[in-house]
Amino acid sequence: MKDLQNESDDRNIPINKVGVGDVRYPIFLKDRQYGEQHTIGTVNMYVNLPENFRGTHMSRFIEILHAHANRMELQNVQEILLDMKRILRANQAHMIMKFPYTIEKHAPVTGIKSHMVIDCAFDATLNKDDQFIFILVVTVPVQTVCPCSKAISDRGAHNQRAYVTVKMKMSKMVWIEEVVEAIEKAASSPVFPLLKRSDEKYITERGYDNPKFVEDVARDLALELKKNLSVKWFHLSVTSQESIHNHHAYACLEWERKQA
Repeated sequence: MKDLQNESDDRNIPINKVGVGDVRYPIFLKDRQYGEQHTIGTVNMYVNLPENFRGTHMSRFIEILHAHANRMELQNVQEILLDMKRILRANQAHMIMKFPYTIEKHAPVTGIKSHMVIDCAFDATLNKDDQFIFILVVTVPVQTVCPCSKAISDRGAHNQRAYVTVKMKMSKMVWIEEVVEAIEKAASSPVFPLLKRSDEKYITERGYDNPKFVEDVARDLALELKKNLSVKWFHLSVTSQESIHNHHAYACLEWERKQA
């Protein structure tokens, strides 16, 4: 059959990215507790298109994804990008894969178990020099209690849900669970899917005893991430959905480990 995509093009205009987007596909991930976790990835896969090609073969992206979906890990992501460059005859390859990741949580007093879903993503590029750039993205909900509100109020202090996002480059694999633990440690308190009354009392009082501005969360989290020598670079952001203001509070910072 005639291959129209493989026809030459005389407009002399290269395209930065062509490919497929919002592909929902079952994937297998490494899991620190159980060894493996099944989830659904929403995947965007792109390559560059040289000026002399009319189009790319979209079906081949799905074929590549299918071939690797049963072991979606750091090394395997690089192999996916290598296959994309080789099979699609491209100089650069990109993949962004968003997925829900489930972690087991234990309530702080009763120890009752529940499962919490964390929004995560792999953002990976293999450039024209075959340099592999991989960024892990993790977003975690937490609680913040306002230090100012606590200091000026006779009764209580306002508290709210906040969302912390960490984007990270690594020299070797860092577990998603490690990132979640660092984020929760930096907040006024973690949040849980399931709490009994004694747990609620503990979480409320813990947050009140540990008030934090978004600036405090960002700085404390940065200190925690820097301790992990596998972390080469990070960008973190904290968005607090203020309960008594008609706006969010926001802080972000970026850091890169200096080469020895």
